[in-house]
Amino acid sequence: MSWLEETMVGFDTETTGVSTDHDRIVTAAVITRTGGDVSTRTWLIDPGVEIPASATAVHGITTEQARAEGKQPADALEEIASVLASALTAGFPVVAFNAQFDLSLLESELARHGLASLASRIPGGVVAPVVDPLVLDRHLDRYRKGKRKLIDLCTIYAVPVVADDLHAADADVLATLELVQALGAAHPAMRESHLTDLHTQQIEAHRAWATSFSAFLKSKGVTDDLPRTAWPVAVAETRSEPAELGADSLF
Repeated sequence: MSWLEETMVGFDTETTGVSTDHDRIVTAAVITRTGGDVSTRTWLIDPGVEIPASATAVHGITTEQARAEGKQPADALEEIASVLASALTAGFPVVAFNAQFDLSLLESELARHGLASLASRIPGGVVAPVVDPLVLDRHLDRYRKGKRKLIDLCTIYAVPVVADDLHAADADVLATLELVQALGAAHPAMRESHLTDLHTQQIEAHRAWATSFSAFLKSKGVTDDLPRTAWPVAVAETRSEPAELGADSLF
């Protein structure tokens, strides 16, 4: 049986901004799916800072709503980390679109509130296995032109979504879980790969992409906010200049 037919745990966040080092989680969703059985947990969090209007325009949560209805961040983060750690310890893959962002931000938030890191909660201290359809698509169809946002990939792989529903964490997770299935159908070898191997292959695929894209940005004079080569977690302490690496093939 392929891992695609077994339990998967989807994860997504909506935030105050795009910095994994400095921004905060506003909403989060964890959806566990085994076949047709689906269980959903969602969190609305008071991030403790103002939510910029630009962020509210994306996910719809205002500072006032978060303060009035949101859970205290330390409590919510502890719950989120516990759920994800339990899944990973059981060997269930955490599925996230652009996983590096959500998992790195989660680790930064846990550190900010003096909580145990996600990695430290897992035997062996490794956040794995993780499945990221962005990393997979970017590698498996690397020469395709165009954007690779969640809505774009759902369109390409014929995953039905309501565009207005996206940017709600739970809707994004459901779309991502469906997208992984569609990717597996389009790339049969992905279905047959062992999760441990798939995780390792994504590490290398992301590193190759980040190295190449960083070199491109530097050639255009861009030196700030270059892609971080570590995946699925890249916190500030582990940030380094991308090393040269060839684009190894998955599978």
